[in-house]
Amino acid sequence: MKILPLVSLGALALAISACSPTDTSADDTAATAPAEGDVSGDMDTAAGETPAYTMASEPAEELQLIKLDCGTIYVSDLNIFSVEGDYAGQTDTFTDTCWLLRHPDGDLLWDLGLPGELVEAGEQTQDVFSVSLDKTISDQLIEMGLGMSDVEMVAISHSHFDHVGQAGDLDPATTWLVNEAEYGFMFPEAGAEGDDQAESQFPAFEGLTRETIGDNHDVFGDGSVIIIETPGHTPGHSSLLVNLPETGPVLLTGDLYHREESREGERVPAFNFDVEQTRASIAEFEARAEELGARVIIQHEPADTNDLPDVMR
Repeated sequence: MKILPLVSLGALALAISACSPTDTSADDTAATAPAEGDVSGDMDTAAGETPAYTMASEPAEELQLIKLDCGTIYVSDLNIFSVEGDYAGQTDTFTDTCWLLRHPDGDLLWDLGLPGELVEAGEQTQDVFSVSLDKTISDQLIEMGLGMSDVEMVAISHSHFDHVGQAGDLDPATTWLVNEAEYGFMFPEAGAEGDDQAESQFPAFEGLTRETIGDNHDVFGDGSVIIIETPGHTPGHSSLLVNLPETGPVLLTGDLYHREESREGERVPAFNFDVEQTRASIAEFEARAEELGARVIIQHEPADTNDLPDVMR
């Protein structure tokens, strides 16, 4: 197994280590979002009150949802993925999916996968995680006749290592849609404990144009693509609702769930930021899915992602 350059491997190891339970309570670790302008080059367009959720009655006719392969994660012991302790000693292999949404008014990239350096470096192991990547997002877009500069917007479900790994490949002109809670988690206020360490993990986001969003953010203004806050895994974790013209409503979970067994048993990872907040998000998510009759796709679950068409319409 080849080794990543020290700076990349160190950053990856640091990020993976964050996915471990600690004795610190969520109340003690909650981050506060910085004042406007703390990140150079940003454009903070935070809205006032969150609008009520409204899905399009008629989906955008040309809307497409395209799965991107953003890596594989083998977990040698699933114990940390359930506070109930009932996964101890089990193993599993997660897929890591990112998603390209093509809308008549622009393209949105949802999640950024594992670091692109893994393509050359090969599989890397840290604690219970072994991670690998066959092809970068950029290379997959090139195969579609696109480039990273064609992507107008990016949003991440949350800031864990397997969802932000290829941020450095984004075009600087890309607009980053992020809710205030997750931004505050990624970039604590100057002088806060751990500030230097936190900022060093996300330098690629600093040069992007930042648009701060609220809950139920209507990306294109027509109700076809809505970013929904589902906090708990991280303070500003989000899921994505896509109303496709042929498939109908689709809900991408982010890491609200990691596997089908987690959804069936409402299992919450021990390393989540706030366990009870996660449970509340699960209840709201499932109520929404039932109300809409939505297809739920667990982004790390091969059974949900392997057999999807190349383009969902």
